Amino acid sequence: MKKLSNKILVLLLISFWSYGQTPKRCALDDMPAKYGRNKVNELQQKIEEFYLKKGGRPSFENEVLKIPIVVHVIHHSTSPNPTGGQDDSNISDEQIISQIRVLNEDYRRKIGTLGYNNSPVGADMQIEFYLATTDPKGNISSGINRVYNSKLSFDVFEDLELLSSLSYWDSNKYLNIWVTSLKNSYLGYGQFPGAKIDGLDYDDVDEKIDGVFIEHSVFGSQTGTATTGSYSYGRTLTHEIGHWLGLLHTWGDEFCGDDYCADTPRAEKGNNTLNCRPVFSTCGGTKTQNMIENYLDYTIDSCMNIFTSDQKNRVRAVLELSARRKRLIENSKFSLPSASELSVKIINNPSGLDKIDVQVLVNDYKNIELVIYSADGKIIQTKSFKDSPSRLISIQKNDTGSGVFILKVISGAENYTSKFIFL
Repeated sequence: MKKLSNKILVLLLISFWSYGQTPKRCALDDMPAKYGRNKVNELQQKIEEFYLKKGGRPSFENEVLKIPIVVHVIHHSTSPNPTGGQDDSNISDEQIISQIRVLNEDYRRKIGTLGYNNSPVGADMQIEFYLATTDPKGNISSGINRVYNSKLSFDVFEDLELLSSLSYWDSNKYLNIWVTSLKNSYLGYGQFPGAKIDGLDYDDVDEKIDGVFIEHSVFGSQTGTATTGSYSYGRTLTHEIGHWLGLLHTWGDEFCGDDYCADTPRAEKGNNTLNCRPVFSTCGGTKTQNMIENYLDYTIDSCMNIFTSDQKNRVRAVLELSARRKRLIENSKFSLPSASELSVKIINNPSGLDKIDVQVLVNDYKNIELVIYSADGKIIQTKSFKDSPSRLISIQKNDTGSGVFILKVISGAENYTSKFIFL
């Protein structure tokens, strides 16, 4: 029995030593200058106002949202090709693909994987991630961008702008993930949403560092540089993207704090242990069991497997309120180019089908209004899209019936008018 205990102790020490010193799971709560409680409370107020206005039903409610990722591998490897070796920061494609798989297992609560749970409050987040297939210029891409830099490691408090200057794609269209060697044993940092949220203008949130920064040895699952230690199953990125989507740590970053999700029990602090044993907190005079299985705790990778229903609702609200997050979702749906001026094309006109699609190209992000008139000039339907990229808009025959109709598309001072026919 004594030999077994010594073996376990050695394994735990190796888990610590593999990161140089005791790892710090997340850098978000160590940035009080940028993310003070007042700002968190202001965001929460906007979320509550949103739910009152929308009746608790965001427009993204039942959609599976797809988010394109670009992985910027910032490495100091002298090897001409990624080796995927234990200490090679120029990680392999295989390691990157394993991380995308873990994200989709976790955010989809996929049965038969480590991301599945049978908790009554557990939720399928209905979010999927994929490596971007085109770059900002429209060229075919693998979604992986490798950049050599002689710097051996980067500081999450001082070097975010430097990392972005080495490689960055428009954060209105891609989720940027910078994979590199991080200093001071931090495992990752996810940019909390802030800029342009319905009147909240956080000047310290720069779109060029809007993404996730992560240590390469915890990126991916059981391959390449992520093969040893308690954080080698890819859950650090699941956690950090949770912050990028607006989720707080389960203890609200203060003793018995509020993460604004009623189905995650109050906790005194994060689970910084190296095991999955039950942890209890006494908050407000009530003793409860911590949800150490939650992705927004500090628990080790093998413990994590839960997003809750309230966390899902919060994320859906943030995706409506954060201009950049919403733009990214909209761009991923349509992937249409921008145009120097309003350009409209009615597809399959006249149509014997149950719908007609209207391609609307605009310059950057514009407000778009679509108005459908009957042949005698009566308004049948209007559709409005705020701060929208170029998009495809469907007109359903069930809404108009058969006949000849007039379509008007308005974007700022520009407008377009044409006839269309449902046979």
